Amino acid sequence: MPKTSPNKQAKKNSSSVPIVDSLATALRILDYFTIREPELSLRELSEKSGLYKSRIHRLCGTLVALGFLTRMPSSSYRLGPKLMTLGKVYERTNSLITLSKSIMKQLADSTGESVALFQLDGLHCICLSREYGPSSLVFDIQEGEKMELHASAAGRVFMSYGPKELAETVLNQPKLERFTSETITNPKILIKKLSSIKKRGYEVNRGERELEVAAIAAPVFNYDAQIESVLTVVGPVQRFSEDRETEIAEKLLDASRKISELLGATI
Repeated sequence: MPKTSPNKQAKKNSSSVPIVDSLATALRILDYFTIREPELSLRELSEKSGLYKSRIHRLCGTLVALGFLTRMPSSSYRLGPKLMTLGKVYERTNSLITLSKSIMKQLADSTGESVALFQLDGLHCICLSREYGPSSLVFDIQEGEKMELHASAAGRVFMSYGPKELAETVLNQPKLERFTSETITNPKILIKKLSSIKKRGYEVNRGERELEVAAIAAPVFNYDAQIESVLTVVGPVQRFSEDRETEIAEKLLDASRKISELLGATI
C-alpha cells in the first residue's frame, strides 16, 4: 500500500510557507529522474513517491501535455523538451555559471583533467557546469548529476564549510551508503576529514564513489564569506598521485579564489 504522501510531510516541515499540494507533487515527480535513471515507468514513480498509480498517471499526463515529460512507446516517461529550454535560460542567466566558465576552462587546460562546479542540493551536491581538459582520457561527469555528500570530495567540502547542521544531519543518518571498498562510512573518521579540510583548504577523494576516479575539491565563497559552490578537478585515479595532488591543488585553489573574488568575496 502506498505510503503517506511526501507533500504532507513537506507541509509539516515548512508550515510558514503556503504550498500547493498538487503542484508540489508534480514537481517532485520531475525530481525522480536522474542521469542514472532517465526513464521511469508508472510503477517505479508510484514506488518512489508513495502515491497511487492512478494519481501519478493523472499528474504525468498533465506534465506531458505541458512538455515537462515525454511519454515513450513503452509507456514509461522521460524528461521533456520544456525542461531543456528552462535549463538553458537558467544557465545563461546564472551569474555563477557565467562568471566561472572561462576560469574553469583555464583550469581544465592547465591540469589536463575535467573540471566541475557543484552546488548544494539538500543532502546531495549537483553538478552545475563542467569543462573538459585536453587529455584523451577524461572523466565524463554530466551536468545535473548528483553526488552524496559523505562520499564525494565536493560534498565533504560543503559539509566542512557549510552550516554545522548540514554535517550533523549527514553524519546522523542511520546508515551511510558504501559505493566502493574505499568509501568512508564511519562518522568518526569523517569528522576528522572535515576538520582537515579547513586546515589545508581542499579535499581529496580517491576511489570512494567509483574505484577508478579521483577528485580534488575546493570551496568558492560569495560576498558574505559563505560557501557558494565547490570547484572540483576530476580524473582517473592513476593520474592523481600524492606528488601531483599538490600541483593540482595549487591550481585549483587559485581558480576557486578567482571565482570567489568575482562573486564579491574578500579572500
